[in-house]
Amino acid sequence: MSRIRKCVAAGVALALVALGVSLPSAASAAPAAAGAASPPRFDHVVVVVLENKRYDHVIGHPNAPWVTSLAHRWANMTRFYAETHPSQPNYLALFSGSTQGVKDNSCPHDLGSRPNLARQLLDAGYSFAGYSEGLPRTGWRGCASGRYVRRHVPWVNFSNVPSSVHKPFTAFPSDYHKLPTVSVVIPDLCHDMHDCPKDVGDRWLKKQFAGYISWAATHNSLFIVTFDEDNRTDHNHIPTVIAGARVTPGQYSGRLDHYHLLRTLQAMYGLAPTGTSAARAPMRSVFSVQ
Repeated sequence: MSRIRKCVAAGVALALVALGVSLPSAASAAPAAAGAASPPRFDHVVVVVLENKRYDHVIGHPNAPWVTSLAHRWANMTRFYAETHPSQPNYLALFSGSTQGVKDNSCPHDLGSRPNLARQLLDAGYSFAGYSEGLPRTGWRGCASGRYVRRHVPWVNFSNVPSSVHKPFTAFPSDYHKLPTVSVVIPDLCHDMHDCPKDVGDRWLKKQFAGYISWAATHNSLFIVTFDEDNRTDHNHIPTVIAGARVTPGQYSGRLDHYHLLRTLQAMYGLAPTGTSAARAPMRSVFSVQ
């Protein structure tokens, strides 16, 4: 190979790494190159947010076999990080592109009509719903009820998000065609792995979403599982896995955060970046071009 061709090859490799693709071999680089286009526009995206676990305490851990199996089969973000501690600011970052000046888990907060993903989707003619396990009823604005806590539910803090999108998880449709464009699912304090052992949360996730993932793979839909933060022992390194249609399986080693994930969702639906998401690139390399 000539010196010029070597330089070109090196430049391509660096570009792929910047997009978040591991390059352990030539075989793994080939499908990743196809992912350079903008993210596809999915009919349905379901995002599940879990609690307070560092990456290696979930991915590869014997008490989280189902999430580990997703990481092996689908697209595993091996260097994904939360923004801060404690929980609440991270949920706000993912939902709005900013921690909104919130630095604790206090409740309630009134964030007015500041930009956020739900409002953007609704204004663009798409749909959004937040499904919270244990929420007493649609639109309830209380801070806690049983194992439900408002601090994990960012959309309820924004006055420009209608209360009708704030739903109990019991409203999550069994007919997946009836899902909104983007759904965010917040398990209760047991099933999100906060108060209960990981294997309890892992089994709940499998029961609730294995069927959806199988359906999504053939119905232009997507599943994303991520965490709010780690347990303060690994620089906020958290698990994030993407599964479903048009997903290029692999281990993706680019450094990513919740703002990258928000920017990716915004790019899927032609929405403007908000807050810090404007400084992030969409995760294009995860998706194949069809």
